[in-house]
Amino acid sequence: MNAINSISEFHRLLSLTEPRHPLVSVINLAESVFLEDEIWKGFVNRFYCVALKREAKGKIRYGQQHYDYDKGVLSFTAPNQVQQLDLQNMECGCGYLLIFHPDFLLQHALASSIHHYGFFDYAVNEALHLSAEEEDDLIMILHKIDKECQHIDRHTQEIILTQIESLLKYSNRFYERQFLTRKNNNSALLTRFEQLIDDYFSSDVQGLLTVQYIAAQMNLSPNYLSDLLRVHTGQNTQQHIHEKLIAKAKEKLSTTSLSVSEIAYALGFEHAQSFSTLFKKKTNLSPLEFRQAFN
Repeated sequence: MNAINSISEFHRLLSLTEPRHPLVSVINLAESVFLEDEIWKGFVNRFYCVALKREAKGKIRYGQQHYDYDKGVLSFTAPNQVQQLDLQNMECGCGYLLIFHPDFLLQHALASSIHHYGFFDYAVNEALHLSAEEEDDLIMILHKIDKECQHIDRHTQEIILTQIESLLKYSNRFYERQFLTRKNNNSALLTRFEQLIDDYFSSDVQGLLTVQYIAAQMNLSPNYLSDLLRVHTGQNTQQHIHEKLIAKAKEKLSTTSLSVSEIAYALGFEHAQSFSTLFKKKTNLSPLEFRQAFN
């Protein structure tokens, strides 16, 4: 797989001059011209990318899906995610790319906390659609970062990282707004989610139900699904799965004479001890203690 390893290399591929800072850059798409290069047919970046696209047209392939550019769209890419660009059907339009290398985060709290921003692992079709006011807020931050890149001194890294962190926090807020304002669509997703879990436990269970399985069935990325559920219900996907699993376990413990091991295997556990540990963690009782207390 082809890799774009540096900010300088990415600038070259967009027909831009050398970046002012070797580890971070704000790119104006209106000033960029993508070079005809084989690399766009399949590549990974070694850096983070936040793309704010305005009136852009074209398709980008990310994973197994294509995404059509739209007005006021914000998307995030973490290092080493496979991408493809179709240059024949793409116009850059206008907008900005914020790119920064993981090394730029070293010795800063953001180096560890950036992993808490789940949208870096969203699929591109789960991009954030911005209002005009939200767009203005983020563009203002990008301008501040770009201005700071023009004079590098001992304060530069801290100031830029503070701005990047602010941008990520605003993006979290705006995603929560999007989850809530798309009420009708999300209501259908939540209903389908509950139905998938019920169907899984009503069938012949083949192993533990996983977040990845549910997300794949819903054509969503695992992080997007968990964040959507957290906003609407206060619980992520794994917590919902555990809640349903414990409810099924209680039902079997109270209405059947199956052994704890048989119940564990029926719910998809390979080892009964793992089931007992989870059950006690969630109920403060072992499966046998629950059965005895219920009876």
